[in-house]
Amino acid sequence: MSRRTSRPRATAAPRITPASPCPCGLPAAYGECCGRYHSASAAAPTCEALMRSRYAAFAVQDAPYLLRTWHPETRPPGVDFDPAMRWVRLEILDTTEGSAFHSTGTVTFRAHYTDDGRPDSLHEKSRFVRHVGAWVYATPAFVD
Repeated sequence: MSRRTSRPRATAAPRITPASPCPCGLPAAYGECCGRYHSASAAAPTCEALMRSRYAAFAVQDAPYLLRTWHPETRPPGVDFDPAMRWVRLEILDTTEGSAFHSTGTVTFRAHYTDDGRPDSLHEKSRFVRHVGAWVYATPAFVD
């Protein structure tokens, strides 16, 4: 007989391969979409692409990428992943500026997740800036 606690046992992050659908929600394989940014074989060309790739990095638990794409003035010393949390869907609600011709931009999004199987979401307007020529995440402005 086994003993059970009221909290379900957390499992490892889902295995994402280069051929898997990209967690960011675009209709491309991970290796052709956000995976190329995570591997540093390409840089996100817009702040929306960076936002999508950062969401995917949370989904695949790629802490080095998250830290690399965080502005040094606001970057935390590390990223801890909650083993009970699963990122399930990203909705881009609005973008301002953030193209190859801009130095700043914002992305408003809703990131859907489950926490111990309970659905929830994070609604945020993120500010991005160019730092040493690349887009980086600067600051959040939580919407709700």
